[in-house]
Amino acid sequence: MYKKIIYPLFLMGVGALLFSNGESKVIIAGIAIFLIGMLFMDEGFKLFSGGVLEKILEKSTNTLPKAIGTGFVVTSVVQSSSLITVIVISFLSAGLMSLSSAIGVVFGANIGTTATAWIVSAFGMKIDIATFAMPMLIFGVILRFNSQKSYQGFGNILVGLGFIFLGIDYMKDGFDGLKEGINLAQYAMSGYLGAVLFVLIGIVATIIIQSSSATVALIITALAAGQIGYLNALELAIGANIGTTITAIIAAMASNPNGKRLAVAHLIFNVITGAVAFILLYQLAHLVDILAVNIGIAENDYAMKLSLFHTIFNIMGVLIVAPFTFKLVTYLEGLFKKEEDVIDRAQYLDDVVVMIPDAAVAALRKEVVHLYDNATEGFAHALSLHRHAFYGKENIQEVVKASTEQIDTNIDQLYDRKIKALYGDIIHFTVMAEQSFFDTETQTKAYKFKNASRNIVEALKAVKEIQKNIAKYANSENKYLLEEYNFIRSEIAKTLDTIYLLQSNGDDLEVVSKLEVLKDDIKHLDLINNGRIDNLIRENKIDTNMATSIINDSAFAYDIIKRLIRVATVLWITDNTLQEMGEKL
Repeated sequence: MYKKIIYPLFLMGVGALLFSNGESKVIIAGIAIFLIGMLFMDEGFKLFSGGVLEKILEKSTNTLPKAIGTGFVVTSVVQSSSLITVIVISFLSAGLMSLSSAIGVVFGANIGTTATAWIVSAFGMKIDIATFAMPMLIFGVILRFNSQKSYQGFGNILVGLGFIFLGIDYMKDGFDGLKEGINLAQYAMSGYLGAVLFVLIGIVATIIIQSSSATVALIITALAAGQIGYLNALELAIGANIGTTITAIIAAMASNPNGKRLAVAHLIFNVITGAVAFILLYQLAHLVDILAVNIGIAENDYAMKLSLFHTIFNIMGVLIVAPFTFKLVTYLEGLFKKEEDVIDRAQYLDDVVVMIPDAAVAALRKEVVHLYDNATEGFAHALSLHRHAFYGKENIQEVVKASTEQIDTNIDQLYDRKIKALYGDIIHFTVMAEQSFFDTETQTKAYKFKNASRNIVEALKAVKEIQKNIAKYANSENKYLLEEYNFIRSEIAKTLDTIYLLQSNGDDLEVVSKLEVLKDDIKHLDLINNGRIDNLIRENKIDTNMATSIINDSAFAYDIIKRLIRVATVLWITDNTLQEMGEKL
């Protein structure tokens, strides 16, 4: 509906403005150039930081005050609350950040984003900012052609700043020229009815422009040109603050429940902040007048006063809402809950996470672990075993020997219910991630996780083949045949138990050591080379049909264990060198 009707109407409206008035064309061009600059800044910081930005957010947000401070500092530097919000949603989706920490970063980012208003009012309105834009664009373009990512990133930042400065200059010139023909200030409205109208205009403008920074820059340039009144400008700024939540909402639509909860938190915070600022509008305007005198802002410098107002009401919002963060978290955790789907799907993977390499790799690993945990139910039940019966037990052979009752498990149904869709999600995400990642190392990690998920699926298919004969021979009167199948069951169970114990180990060397022991053990499953099957046939202890079944199922067991060792190597060994050693099987 949006794409078919509203969007074309919006384009026609913009086209009409462009042809109706020359100054409108300049203002709209200024907004467009400003937005292009923001995009270059976003991409530039991603490349220039080389993952440092993500690491700062991951490591410096373990408490609410630190999260707020980090959000403020990082957003002030990066000049994009949208970029920070997207990174935070991706970290939250990947389980790298708690919901309370993510909310804290968003609180801080709201204060940090007011730095744009200070830059525009302090420099854009007082100096010929376009003269700084040209050198930035020239050097930025030169650096973008450098082969090193950091230089390319810095080049993007310079290009972004150049476009932002150029956009501000265009908007300023447009409003100055517009005043010669049309004076928008004549439409100023006083009282709360006018305040409501201008707040709504600010919300709509930000939703359309998709950047509160661009909206604030537009408000300041219009204010400096005398096209809007001071109080109406404050009201527009309140609306812009509320409208900016649309970015988080759009980003969260493709996210998991935690991402959606953060978007709701962002909306709640901005609406409460905007509502309080709206109610106390005249009192806050008076406070700005008092503070302006004390910090050297001229009485008639309304652009700087607007920037001060923007900062004050965002700080006020944090002071009001922050004490209730943990109650807010409790409320949010009750949202977007649903009964467990019949078909299990990815819990950590979404279109937001894929944009941040560190978060994408962490989420992918968690999802492959999720796939493995789902598959272990099939492995155990196909062997007529319950996991709790042999996990952590010293004598698994005795547990297997005592477990003679068949467990009615349909591997095909389990695959359709808990494996197939989840495996598909992992493959799709990996393909998308391999296209998004910036370096070979992260591409390699994604490829290994994709292979690990394939090994899990292939191992499950192999255990289905063994299940048939285990059911057939579980209560066989031939003790030799029973011993061989109990041996097969024991070896697979021992592998599952070892991996279960390794999952919470954290010591790479011990993991490698345990996996090496498993590699030695599976040699016993090579019945043809070790001669054990020959002796059983020669001594007439089993017939040829039994021998064929044992040989085939031992080969399946060998393949299952080999694949599970590879999976464990990728998932629970972090050191690349040790991982490569473990993969040699």
